[in-house]
Amino acid sequence: MKTKLDDFRLRLGKNEYVPIMIGGMGMDISTSKLVLEAARLGGIAHLSDALISAVTDRHFGTNYIKERAKKYKKDAHLVNKLHAQFDLEETYRAVRLLVEDTMEKKQGKGGIFLNIMEKLSMANSKGTMQARLNAALDGGIDGISLAAGLHLGSLKLIEDNPRFRHVKIGIIVSSARALKLFLMRAAKIDRMPDYIVVEGPLAGGHLGFKVDNWQTFNLKDITMEVLAYLKKADLNIPVIPAGGVFTGRDAVDFIELGASAVQVATRFTVTREAGFPAKTQQRYFKIKEEEIVVNLYSPTGYPMRMLYDSPCIGTGMRPQCENLGFILDDEGDCSYISAYNAEVERTEGKGKLVVPEKTCLCTYMKTYGTWTCGHMAYRLKETTNQLPDGNYQQLTVAQVWHDYLHSTDHTHIKPPLPKEAQILDQHPDR
Repeated sequence: MKTKLDDFRLRLGKNEYVPIMIGGMGMDISTSKLVLEAARLGGIAHLSDALISAVTDRHFGTNYIKERAKKYKKDAHLVNKLHAQFDLEETYRAVRLLVEDTMEKKQGKGGIFLNIMEKLSMANSKGTMQARLNAALDGGIDGISLAAGLHLGSLKLIEDNPRFRHVKIGIIVSSARALKLFLMRAAKIDRMPDYIVVEGPLAGGHLGFKVDNWQTFNLKDITMEVLAYLKKADLNIPVIPAGGVFTGRDAVDFIELGASAVQVATRFTVTREAGFPAKTQQRYFKIKEEEIVVNLYSPTGYPMRMLYDSPCIGTGMRPQCENLGFILDDEGDCSYISAYNAEVERTEGKGKLVVPEKTCLCTYMKTYGTWTCGHMAYRLKETTNQLPDGNYQQLTVAQVWHDYLHSTDHTHIKPPLPKEAQILDQHPDR
C-alpha cells in the first residue's frame, strides 16, 4: 500500500494533530469559518490578525476604522503620520474579539492558531505587538506563529502572561541562520518555540529572501539545514516546511526527510470558507505560471509574490494612514507615503496619479486587491473540475483536506461534479 499523508501525525507536546497546518492568510482570507473547519478535521489552521480592526468592523459591527478616520481627519494633510498611532486598548479588544468568538465555536481535536505579522508595526511596533500577543493569549488561542521578522524581542513582551508557557508558540524562518538568532534569544528566558515553520522561496505573500536571489534557494535544502542544525544542538523541535507543498505526495516527501508536518495555504484560497470573493477565486483558477511575479511593491521592504494584474499595482491611491496605518514604522513613515509624495511633487498634482514603485498595501489588503499566491497557484485548475460555462468548481476545505491526506503519486482526488453541472455537461446545448 502506498504511503499517504494520513499515515502520519504531528505531535506538539501532549496534543496530536493531522499533519496539515494552514498558513495565516490576511486580510480575512483565512476566516473563522476556514480555521474552524480545519480544527474540526483534526489539523491546525491560522487566523490572521492583519488589519484586525477592519476585520472586526466587517464581522462584528465595530466602527474602529471610521472612528479613527474621524479622530485624525484634521491631521490628514501631514506628511509624517506618527500622530496616527493605534489605541492599544482598541487593538487589544479587536484581536481578542476575533479570537474569543472563534474559539467559542471550536469543535474537534484540531488547533486554532493566530499568525501575527511583525511588520504590521502601526507606528508603535513594541506596543502594538505586545497588545496583539496578549489579546490572543487572553482570548484563548491554541497557538501563535510569529511571522515576517526575526521577532527577537517578541517572547519577552508576553513572558508575564499566565498562558505564556502553556500556549503553543512557533516561528516562521527562511534559514538556519535566522533560526539560530531566535533560539539564542529564546534560551535567555528559557522558552523555546514549540514548532518551527521553514518557509521556502515558492511561498505566497511576503518572502524571507531577496528579490533577485530567491530562485537560488529551495525548500528541501533549507529544511535539511534546519533539521541538521537542530540535531547538532540537541533540540527536539518539530519542523514544518512551507511553500510549494502542493500535493499529498509533496507532503509525504518532506515528512520522510524528517519534517513533522507541512504548512499549506494557496490551495485553500479557493475554498468556500475562504474570504476571497468568488470572482477573485475564479481568477486564481485561471492563473498561468508566467502571471505570478515576485516584486518589491510591498512597503514592508520584503519581496512579495502576487499576480501581475493585482488591482493594487500601478495605482496612485492617497495614503489612508489615519485610519489604515498598519505598516507605519516607529517614526511614522512608510515607503509608500514617500513614493506617493514624490510622484505628487513630480507631476505637480496634475492628471491621474500613478505610483510605480510601491503600493498602499493596507488599502488593497482591505479590499482584496492584493492577489498574493504561492508559485504553484497556476496548478489550482488541476485540483477541480472545469464547468460547462468555463468557470471552475469551487472547493470546500474538507475536499482539499481529503485530497492532501489521501492522494498519491502527485495526483489529485477531484470532488464530484454538482448534479446540475453533470446535466449540462451531458447536454452542452442547454
